[in-house]
Amino acid sequence: MLTSEAVTRNVRVRVRAKYDPERSNIPAGQWFFQYTVDISNEGPEPVQLVSRHWIITNAVGEVQEVKGPGVVGQQPVIGPGQNFEYSSGCGFTTPTGSMHGTYQMLSDSQGEFDVEIAPFKMSGPYGTVH
Repeated sequence: MLTSEAVTRNVRVRVRAKYDPERSNIPAGQWFFQYTVDISNEGPEPVQLVSRHWIITNAVGEVQEVKGPGVVGQQPVIGPGQNFEYSSGCGFTTPTGSMHGTYQMLSDSQGEFDVEIAPFKMSGPYGTVH
């Protein structure tokens, strides 16, 4: 399991990623990874996750960007001392890759601000690519 962690303006983002052999098809050149994100509010006021921006890079340097509202169909409000956790996945055409990005958060005193999602690697087994 591969992990990352970053804290921005009292918001801690932890990511745990792992290879998913059930959803991968190595002979067809498809590697799939699951990741779980835990967002903790260590500040004194509620924050709301309003959007996301992921930068996904495969082993040969091809980059894909994903932007959109919320995460997994939600725009959660996370109170002081609370956390929000969700799981998702990502497919690659190479056995390794990485992801990083930002969440756009909103609070009463800070307005809208970006929270870092530190880079994390994904690595699956190598195989014959046809």
